[in-house]
Order: sequence, then structure tokens, then C-alpha cells
Amino acid sequence: MLAPPSDRSSVRFRVRLDGVAPGAAHGVDTAGDGSGEVCEPRLYQLIRQGAHVEDRTFEIEFLNPGVRAFVFTFG
Repeated sequence: MLAPPSDRSSVRFRVRLDGVAPGAAHGVDTAGDGSGEVCEPRLYQLIRQGAHVEDRTFEIEFLNPGVRAFVFTFG
């Protein structure tokens, strides 16, 4: 679960898989270039791999301060 700061402003982020934008593996809350925005407290789908799932390195970079991260799930 991710949440913006308590003042309700949004937080932009960028995700990468193996050091590059996720492309077709982006989640519903992330664009193919890896960009997204935390606008409200909830679960965000950042990555969605297709039928062939393999070990990958996941990175998330928050581009604004104040995001609150509570839970990350994989699988």
C-alpha cells in the first residue's frame, strides 16, 4: 500500500525492471515508461509480468518527498 503525504498532494514515481522501463510489463498504475503517481492511499499495481515469470530486479524511485509505503507484495 502506498499513500501520499498527509497534506494530500500527489507523489510521482518511476519504476524499472532490470534497470530499464518495464514496457509491456507495466502495471495498471504505471505507464510503459515506468512513470506513475501516488494520489490516494491504496494498493498500486506497479508491474505485471506475462505468462513467463522470472526473477527480476525491481526498482522504484519516488520523485517527490513524503510518500508513505506500508506494504509491497510480489507474486
